[in-house]
Amino acid sequence: MANPAYYTEEGLKKLLDELHHMKTVERPHISQQIADARDKGDLSENAEYHAAKEDQGLLEARIAKLEAVAANARIIDPGLVDISKVYIHCKVMVRHVENGTQREFTLVAESEADIKTGKISVSSPIGKGLLGKAPGEIAEIVTPTGSTRFEVLEITR
Repeated sequence: MANPAYYTEEGLKKLLDELHHMKTVERPHISQQIADARDKGDLSENAEYHAAKEDQGLLEARIAKLEAVAANARIIDPGLVDISKVYIHCKVMVRHVENGTQREFTLVAESEADIKTGKISVSSPIGKGLLGKAPGEIAEIVTPTGSTRFEVLEITR
């Protein structure tokens, strides 16, 4: 069994809606493209047919991946999350130790991440570095651009 992925109710609904769209809209559309291309004759030299078959394979792989994620998804009520340390679905205010700037992050599942809104994945370098830290602790975070240190200032729901 794969590791569980933790979602908010809203995040899981978004994932299931995307899966439903792939199965009910995209899958029939690609099937129709394959049928249309097949009707054009010789399949060995039919670029449209081969492109549609490739698209079908990629779509089926995406569907299988989302089905696996959905099967292992667990809903977490953000109101029940312990905020004595940084966990998934916590909002954490941090201070960059080197330059003093402050940022607020919300730790979420990978598919819910959106850096523009401050939602970062728990599997990202920053997310991994912050997990389990309490206010006042320093998180040493190794990113592709180097090492960064954040002080955890406050944790909220």
